[in-house]
Amino acid sequence: MIDVLRSYVAAGKFRLHDFVVMPDHVHVLLTVGADMTIEKAMQFIKGGFSYRLKKECGYLGEVWQRGFSEVRVESRESFLKHRQYLAANPVKAGLVDSAEKYPYCFAYLASRKGQGRG
Repeated sequence: MIDVLRSYVAAGKFRLHDFVVMPDHVHVLLTVGADMTIEKAMQFIKGGFSYRLKKECGYLGEVWQRGFSEVRVESRESFLKHRQYLAANPVKAGLVDSAEKYPYCFAYLASRKGQGRG
């Protein structure tokens, strides 16, 4: 999933500010450009991951539920609140005691990059 997100960011499809991949769902905080909609960005993410899962792992089942939830971020305060929410997800789920220890999130990858391991 993280490789799929990276590939679309590298292709300029959207800007990814934060993410967390949980065992049964994913959260992304992203900005789309004038030529992209949130719906299209989610099609890229969900379709790209499904394609890779089928191609690389042979998984033929359904991966995603229909649709997605969208929340518009209108202010810096809201942006920071949403980043905190994403980072707290693996901690609240009891998977780790701090977000930086959860390998499937932005905070973890940012901390590794800061240590020269990214």
